Amino acid sequence: MYLEKFRLNGKTAVVTGAGQGIGLACAEALAEAGAKVVIADRDPKAAENGCAGLMAKGYNAETVTMDVTDSARVSAVADQLASRHGKIDILVNNAGIARSEMPAEQVTDEHWLNVVDVNLNGTFWCCRAFGKHMLAAKSGSIVNIGSMSGFIVNKPQEQCYYNASKAAVHHLTKSLAAEWGARGVRVNAVAPTYVATPLNAFVKNNPQMYDAWIGGTPMARMGEVDEVASVVLFLASDAASLMTGSVVLVDGGYTCW
Repeated sequence: MYLEKFRLNGKTAVVTGAGQGIGLACAEALAEAGAKVVIADRDPKAAENGCAGLMAKGYNAETVTMDVTDSARVSAVADQLASRHGKIDILVNNAGIARSEMPAEQVTDEHWLNVVDVNLNGTFWCCRAFGKHMLAAKSGSIVNIGSMSGFIVNKPQEQCYYNASKAAVHHLTKSLAAEWGARGVRVNAVAPTYVATPLNAFVKNNPQMYDAWIGGTPMARMGEVDEVASVVLFLASDAASLMTGSVVLVDGGYTCW
């Protein structure tokens, strides 16, 4: 009974920014559970490489080129995929950028707007476009990738714009959950700690920063992409059928201190 709740057979899932890292791990987790997965990425080469890896494992996957900051393109892709697959059951809003280590007083308009445009606006454009189809079907699960940075202020890197964007994603998650809960669409978020991805590879060459990150983590390590993807799978599945508006910390205990 319980393991069946994690199965996604017959469902279609869209994962943004899924060419690599956490997004690709999420796509694989959903595909392993039986879903047809669409890798939506602005980089067609990364998307194709990620898709090829999934297909080599026998999973049902395809790609679509989509920049989440282009609201018209997002809407067009949502319409096309819903028409092609009948409906979209799961949306994972993973696409995001950080551009860290910039003091607030030195942040340019371009820097601020770029991070907010990808992390917050892009998440909303996708929720709006795919959410319309889910609402019409009276069924759907959206999982947004937030961050523990939406709860705390990271150190030593300065990144007020990133922290603000992720805090906004968390509250957007709760707001949409409240609006759409009675209409069959669940909206939750995952808030990861520092995860071992290409984006964070630089920290290994910065002992001071690495010590600050790990020294502030009770589990004394960074996370792995599969550990985030496992929680995304749970929230996307019927195993989390009573959960909406939740922001699940996957942070190794970082926010305990």
